[in-house]
Amino acid sequence: MPEVVIPYYPRPIWRDEIHPALEKKKRAVLVCHRRFGKTIGCVNELIKKALQNTKLMPKYAYVAPYRNQAKHIAWEWLKFFTGPLPGRNINESELFVELPTMHPGSPGARIQIVGADNPDNLRGDYLDGVVLDEFAQIKKELYGEIIVPMLADRDGFSYIVGTPKGQNHFYDKYLQAVKDPDNWYTCLYRVDETGILPPEKVEEMKKEMTPDQIRQELLCDFSASASNVVIPIDLVTEAVQRNITKDALEDMPAILAVDVARFGDDTSVLTYRQGLWMDKPMRAQGMNTMELASYVAAEYYRRKPDVLVIDGGAMGPGVIDRLRQMGIPVSEINFQQRALDPQRYANKRAEMYFLMLDWLQQGGALPNDPDLKAELTVTEYRFTQNGRIILQPKEEIKELTGRSPDAADSAALTFAVPIQKKLPGQKAIKATANTDYKLF
Repeated sequence: MPEVVIPYYPRPIWRDEIHPALEKKKRAVLVCHRRFGKTIGCVNELIKKALQNTKLMPKYAYVAPYRNQAKHIAWEWLKFFTGPLPGRNINESELFVELPTMHPGSPGARIQIVGADNPDNLRGDYLDGVVLDEFAQIKKELYGEIIVPMLADRDGFSYIVGTPKGQNHFYDKYLQAVKDPDNWYTCLYRVDETGILPPEKVEEMKKEMTPDQIRQELLCDFSASASNVVIPIDLVTEAVQRNITKDALEDMPAILAVDVARFGDDTSVLTYRQGLWMDKPMRAQGMNTMELASYVAAEYYRRKPDVLVIDGGAMGPGVIDRLRQMGIPVSEINFQQRALDPQRYANKRAEMYFLMLDWLQQGGALPNDPDLKAELTVTEYRFTQNGRIILQPKEEIKELTGRSPDAADSAALTFAVPIQKKLPGQKAIKATANTDYKLF
């Protein structure tokens, strides 16, 4: 049989990252910015899986919120990419193609374009695989009540795809997948990270979009419509793009901050900040108290900061005591201690995050670290009965997102104490920890 070439030339992200990942996992959530190419990529993934399937009469579905929408965005692409395949059959009324069969006398693999506007039309059949596009706009009952049972007979795959539309069932499914990496593949691609759209086209789009639309459609921010996020994603994006020259830092005081891991799966994180510039977080996982203290000491002597601040929570005291034994001055900070401005903030943690917000608004430059960016934009705030600001608990964030915001907390710790640059020969000034832990 002569070689058949399908006219699909995947973008590097699809070729090098997404398609290989989908070979390994039967469940996936893909969060993608607009114009990412998710329809073309997913259609070709279905075609590949259908051609590789050796079972009798394989069936696949591409599901969009509405049938007309599904037909508009995917049907022509499905016909185009399967065009070179000999023996391909098309059914225009039912919106499916049948590919060449490996079983003589039997129908070949079927790929059908389906609308989720009438879920009952899907009941009672089986599926070898499904793509659910624009999942945020699909009725949330569809997946558990209809799709999952249809996949059970053939051990089929499901790929959930879309752009955020607030914190709804798509957001819930993404968080569920993030917390189960053994069974789910997840990715989140923002327009400022992929390079798919030319910068001039991105700027052109932004001129005709509201700030919330930019955050949601281009930056994949699930909290775009929320008003109680401490640090908005567009501010983080601007901060990553800023360049601070070395000359501008010469007279600026520097601080090294350490958020000490509380549990085995959390990570201790060191952050170095000088003036308006913050370096990429340094992560240390699996270290005991002595090992972490030695690591921090090495960074302290290498960086020579004006102040060293360490989280004095559950595991911090052991690290702090060891560093002090080594003659290194440490400022111990507890996230729940009294704020310097107790009339406005319920505790130190809230104050540090809002001081970091002020720093970003004044021109602070962040490193291009995906985990840090994600953690900074997830924390929400509310008000106590006394009208003071308090943040969403760290444990609640970990429960929702599947990971602890260690890098964000480490960055916030660089705003824990006022600092001034040391004079030549001057020792670092030790800050005094306030141990008033009253929340209200």
